[in-house]
Amino acid sequence: MLKKPRQRTWDEVLSELRRLQFDVQPVSGVANQERISKNGSAIVLEKADNAAGLRMVVRPGPVINGEIAQLVDRGFQKFFHTSMAEFPATADRLTSLHNFVEELKEVTGSVTLYNEALGTVSDAYLYDRVKGRDLPESQRPVPAWEQPENQGHR
Repeated sequence: MLKKPRQRTWDEVLSELRRLQFDVQPVSGVANQERISKNGSAIVLEKADNAAGLRMVVRPGPVINGEIAQLVDRGFQKFFHTSMAEFPATADRLTSLHNFVEELKEVTGSVTLYNEALGTVSDAYLYDRVKGRDLPESQRPVPAWEQPENQGHR
């Protein structure tokens, strides 16, 4: 039978992360938030009021120009997106991110969900074919194959 991971307190987690050579820095101007980084990847965690002890504020991602990049899936390829630019998600960067997340989960006692264990979970999914589907039907863009100028070319 699988054992449930032991929940650690905020102070225990930070102490263990430092011991394992993670860089733990307070987020300037925000109480009880720490930026945790190692090997080019980072996450922002916050002290939680509940028994779990911590909460994720910024999802893990590679650090690009000092900013934690978000992983965006465009259907044909994954990209790391920052406020300044977008970069292809290379195998090396994804592997480094996976290792960072796994080590972090081990320290925090977090549970790995099935879909996370299968591979990379993106922060956003922006496929061209589903673009606008989150809008009410009256506000959705008309697909190219339904536009009047394309009706006679079948």
